Amino acid sequence: MPGDVDAVGLIASLILIVVALVLSRWNRLGLETSIFTAVLRATVQLLGIGVVLAFIIDEERSLVLSWLWVAAMAVFAAGVLSRRAPEIPGLARIGLVAFGATLAVSLAVMFGLGIFPLEARALVPLAGMMVGNSMNASVVTARRVVEELRDKRDEVEARLALGHPSRRAALPYMRAALRTALIPQIETTRAVGLVFLPGAMTGLILAGVDPFDAVLVQAAIMFLILGSVATTTTLIAYGSVGKLFTPDHRLIRLPRPAE
Repeated sequence: MPGDVDAVGLIASLILIVVALVLSRWNRLGLETSIFTAVLRATVQLLGIGVVLAFIIDEERSLVLSWLWVAAMAVFAAGVLSRRAPEIPGLARIGLVAFGATLAVSLAVMFGLGIFPLEARALVPLAGMMVGNSMNASVVTARRVVEELRDKRDEVEARLALGHPSRRAALPYMRAALRTALIPQIETTRAVGLVFLPGAMTGLILAGVDPFDAVLVQAAIMFLILGSVATTTTLIAYGSVGKLFTPDHRLIRLPRPAE
C-alpha cells in the first residue's frame, strides 16, 4: 500500500538527515551532534510509543487505558510548561487545569456531537494533537507574559500607582503575549491546503483514503486545534498573571536569566 514504510524505507529516508549533517558541517554550525541525537531520540521514542499505542488502541482493550493515557499527556505537558517558565509560581497546577479544561470541552464537542466516534483509535491521537499544540503555544504565552511584565515593569508599576488592580495593570502585556502565541496557529489554519498539506490529511491520503474525506477530517482537526490552543493559552495567561502579583497588587521580582 502507498502508506507502508518498511525498515529499508526508513533507512533510505535518513539520506535527508545526511544532507542536514553535511549542511551543518559546511556552514560550521556545530549542530551535527544535536541533529544526530535528535534523530536517534526521535526514532527510539516513536518506536516505543508505537508499541504502547498498538497495545492501548487494540479494540479488545478497555477505553479506560486510553483515558489514562490522555491524562498522562496532560500531566506531562503541565510539567514541561512549568520547567519552561520557572519564574511563575504554581504554573504546573495552572497548566494541568488549563489542559484538563481544554480537553474536557474539546473532546465533549468532538465526541458528544458525533464528529468522531468515541474509540481509542480516535481519542488518543486527537487528544495528543490538542495537548501537543496547546503545550507549545502555552510555553510561548507563559514566557511572553514573564518577559513583558519584566521588561515593562516601570509601566506596570505606574499603572498600579494610578490605582489599577493587578490584572487591569497587566492586561495590555497579557494581550501582547496572547497575540504572540496565537498568531502562528492562526496563520497555520489560514494557509492550510495552500502553502502546506497537514500531517493528518497527508497520512490519510497515503493510506489510500479518498482525498475529499481526508480534507473533511483535516478541517475538523484544524478547527479543534485552533480552539484548544486559544482556550489553553487564555487560561494560562490569566493564571500566570495572577501568580506574578502579590495579594496586595505588587509585581513580584522577575530576575533576568543572567541575574
